[in-house]
Amino acid sequence: MEFFNETGRAALGSRLRLLTAKITDDASKIYDLYQIKFVPKWFPVYFTLDNKGPMTVSAIARAISHSQPSVTKIVKEMSAAGLVKDNLENKDKRHNLVALTDQGRGLSETIRSQLTDIEQAMEDIMNQADHNLWEAIAEWEYLLEQKSLFQRVLERKKIRESKEVTIVSYGSEYRQAFRDLNKQWIETYFEMEEKDLQVLNNPEEYIIKHGGEILVALLEGKAVGVCALVKAEVPDYEYEMAKMAVDPVAQGRNIGWLLGQALIQRAKVLGARKLFLESNTILKPAIGLYQKLGFKKIAGYKSPYKRANIQMGLDLLTL
Repeated sequence: MEFFNETGRAALGSRLRLLTAKITDDASKIYDLYQIKFVPKWFPVYFTLDNKGPMTVSAIARAISHSQPSVTKIVKEMSAAGLVKDNLENKDKRHNLVALTDQGRGLSETIRSQLTDIEQAMEDIMNQADHNLWEAIAEWEYLLEQKSLFQRVLERKKIRESKEVTIVSYGSEYRQAFRDLNKQWIETYFEMEEKDLQVLNNPEEYIIKHGGEILVALLEGKAVGVCALVKAEVPDYEYEMAKMAVDPVAQGRNIGWLLGQALIQRAKVLGARKLFLESNTILKPAIGLYQKLGFKKIAGYKSPYKRANIQMGLDLLTL
């Protein structure tokens, strides 16, 4: 077990496979002990058919949480061993049934006796153990259903990589990056409009001088994300979150989230009570980000952009 001590919990899957292999190896010996010619992996299918009677392959798969191809393969193996028969006619002609043969049903009493002994043996192990593995597995299954291991690792990866990102205030050295990053995403999905050209070609004039700000995300000293806090031109909103763009090569590092959070905090410092933004619903990741930041859909304001088909607002006083 030195390997697992060295790798730690990251090798949990490998350790579980090793434990499974040990139990499966003993399972084969146990079937021999009861003089049953049986393969351990057949048991879920056998048990289900023995308790519920004839079933379709898809119904068996659902009952034992296996894939349909996996169950089909097991049924073929059990059929070759004379334990089940398939392709039985069903009232629903589109589906065939699988059932135990006389030989298969003849194993039932022996297997049930075996299960009783196994249950007692497992109980002995649990009584000797400090932790109840059965209950722990059920708990882990529930937690992984709520959020998979992949999702949890992805979150941790984003958190770790986001620590490499620095958010700084705009300076003239970032003028080209501000223009290029925004031009890239706009032209990917839409067309540059007159309003875009005005703002992107002269952000100092159209944003900074009017009391707005621009934040820049740096990764290894390179500008990989930008976002602007612009004085709003609509009633009831002091500022607008606009011109957010992230370099595609740097996506997946939570840069949009970091920029959005920093911009919201900056708006609060400036005394803003509400933030406004415009976007387009085809930009699903962006809309998801805005919702995560707390923005909600609003309507009723005229937009200077042809591409804008959704407007959102954020009440800063509720954060």
